Amino acid sequence: MDKNLVQRLFGGAIYGFLVILCTTPLGANLINKISPDLVVRQENLFYGLMTFFAFVGAWECVKMMKFNPKSWEKWLVFPLIVLVFYRFSKRFFQHGFYFNFNLSEILALSLIVIAVITLFKFPKELYYDNGKLIFTVIYLSLPFGFALGLPKFSSYDDTFTLEVFFLFALIWSSDSFAFFAGKLFGKHKMAPKISPKKTWEGFAGGVILTLILSFFVERFHPDLRGNWIVVGFLISVFAPLGDLVESQLKRTFGVKDSGNIIPGHGGILDRLDSFIICAPVVYLYFILEKFI
Repeated sequence: MDKNLVQRLFGGAIYGFLVILCTTPLGANLINKISPDLVVRQENLFYGLMTFFAFVGAWECVKMMKFNPKSWEKWLVFPLIVLVFYRFSKRFFQHGFYFNFNLSEILALSLIVIAVITLFKFPKELYYDNGKLIFTVIYLSLPFGFALGLPKFSSYDDTFTLEVFFLFALIWSSDSFAFFAGKLFGKHKMAPKISPKKTWEGFAGGVILTLILSFFVERFHPDLRGNWIVVGFLISVFAPLGDLVESQLKRTFGVKDSGNIIPGHGGILDRLDSFIICAPVVYLYFILEKFI
């Protein structure tokens, strides 16, 4: 068997198992069964996973964007990410997310949009260290901060819902279905200068088959927030955009992979590019759905 294929299978299995442990009650149940004295709560595992992803992703982004070694901006990246992420963490542990439009959330969602537009339309702005600093803080701290607000949980009855797990599952299905549909039917390139392998036929296949899977999620998990057929559609549309964002970022700075932390798959950003865009989109949908 091809060595790279073995690496990809092994790396993908470890990554998937980690996500499942930290986004479903399986993780806390397993740890508490092995070591009852720890009394681990599922929300703590989930918070730890999002924190790990945010800070490893930031480290990869700093290396990829090649800050000037003497610049002061480089040393501000992690303190600023800590401050921004802490704001979401504080709400996560003390008050939860209320899914209301307030100024900070409107600003945060707007900044993500502005960062993406800047990357595609004005990439030269990211050649300056202050541009790199702002982009890294927005791109890594805000999406994972919004992800903290997706599941419902309660310390009183051990409730922890599966919104984030199914978000990951539908992203994986969207990527897989789009890949195979593109292989079989792909002729028309979606963004040949950014990601030559992406086709509109693959995109359509990803949308259709993800919608089918999301229908079953909605049918068998009515306890989840929102309508998951709508969520599935949003994921199938925005997951490819997340992939293109990271491809454009790598293209701008001339790198192939964001890192090598996951054998055969590259870095955290290579695996979470779709999640980084989809998490704020789904969060915004949950806010709007509340008022519809």
